[in-house]
Amino acid sequence: MTAVSCILRYPLKSHGREAIEQVTLTAGEAMPWDRVWAVAHEASKAQPGEWAPYMNFSIVSKAPALMAITATLHEDTERLTLRHPRLPALTFNPDSEAEAFLNWVTPIVPPTRALPARILRLDRRGYTDSEFPSVTICSMASHRAVEEHMSRPLSIHRWRGNIWLDGELDPWEELDWVGREIAIGDAVLLVRERTDRCMATAANPETGQRDADTLGALDHWGHRDFSVRAEVVRSGRISVGDRVAVQ
Repeated sequence: MTAVSCILRYPLKSHGREAIEQVTLTAGEAMPWDRVWAVAHEASKAQPGEWAPYMNFSIVSKAPALMAITATLHEDTERLTLRHPRLPALTFNPDSEAEAFLNWVTPIVPPTRALPARILRLDRRGYTDSEFPSVTICSMASHRAVEEHMSRPLSIHRWRGNIWLDGELDPWEELDWVGREIAIGDAVLLVRERTDRCMATAANPETGQRDADTLGALDHWGHRDFSVRAEVVRSGRISVGDRVAVQ
């Protein structure tokens, strides 16, 4: 049996992860509260209310210290609490208290990079890295294959995925699911593409320091892909422990 082992969301793109036990997916939309906000840097061309590619935002591949941020979203008030090992905890409203956040995060952003300048919001669509509202599905079997190849334990948080699967899976099996549907809980998702990886995965989620050649490890299998991006085609609730069926 293959089942959901973990569900994660990232309310503020590249600035904190949060584990949740269940979520209701809606057809044609990203995961609720996943990357609903993003931090546009001072050179960004992103416009409010419009999707824009990742290079318009402050991201882990350019500022590895961001990887160590964890998040707690208070959905009823839309306030976000962020924590980082080098900073005091911050609770703020991303829509109305961006200045407090910018003052908090700027010290851990390399001064040679475009600095964070404003927070943008995009409901339902989210600032996913794909040109469609996507949910990222990851395999523990593939993660363990990378660990074995590198002869060291790795946190799953390096991959910044949404839904983690474990059970009767072969390593890299999920990369062949492109074009197929996958039923998870009450929802059905259509796998549309592989997730190509960047230097973000080299950063340690506990320290925010680059300490692993994850891209070099992926080269061992002739690609730099980890996980797949899927589109929700049937709405439904999914929970940790739900069974998974590839159709």
